[in-house]
Amino acid sequence: MTHLTRATAVAGALLSVAALLTAGPARAATREARADTWLYLTVTKGGARTGAVRGTLLRCDPPRLHARAAEACAELATAGGDIGRIPADDVFCPMIHAPVTARALGRWNGRTVDFRETYTSACVMKARTRHVFAFDG
Repeated sequence: MTHLTRATAVAGALLSVAALLTAGPARAATREARADTWLYLTVTKGGARTGAVRGTLLRCDPPRLHARAAEACAELATAGGDIGRIPADDVFCPMIHAPVTARALGRWNGRTVDFRETYTSACVMKARTRHVFAFDG
């Protein structure tokens, strides 16, 4: 239970930091759109309320704060920031039921992102989201 409380506190703190990073004086439209692009990404193993949670912040101008930031940002840019539109890798995943829930909260070029999907395994999640939820490099 302590792990979940700590993970929740860390998630809240990172969202607060992300909000501060996107705040500031008005800038040119293209610069403002890029500055308003950040995602807080989490992966929960098992049940969404009881599983272990890992998370990180992804910034894309320049790509940083994520083990595979450059690849994740490029894939998101190609999909217009829509994680569900990222082309899936053609890989074989064992038929082992070990659910994981991927969650992305934030903004992509000024548009709110609230993505949540539960996959049957981490392998399936990686195949469908490629580098976006690849925190460990």
